[in-house]
Amino acid sequence: MKAFRLDELETERAANDGAYLQFLRERNMSVGLYALDAGELDLQRPHSQDEVYLVVSGRASLTVGLETTQVARGSVVYVPAGVAHKFHHITEDLRVVVVFSPPEG
Repeated sequence: MKAFRLDELETERAANDGAYLQFLRERNMSVGLYALDAGELDLQRPHSQDEVYLVVSGRASLTVGLETTQVARGSVVYVPAGVAHKFHHITEDLRVVVVFSPPEG
């Protein structure tokens, strides 16, 4: 079994000075923690993998393709591979668990 605590992952991510920390990589998927602070710009580009976002804290808008929705703690959003997407209007520090399938990279 592999088990993780979000508070420990956030500490590790912050210590590495990055917005993203991949903490699990398996044959068919990878999982990471993505962090954007209030007012920060999301610079990500479309990925070649399907993604699922689970918002664990914060508030923002998320645009996927031509659709926009508000996200907050508990929101789950699927993003198909190759589709442009961005978090924006981040009003509270955003922490998101990201699942990629197949694994990112």
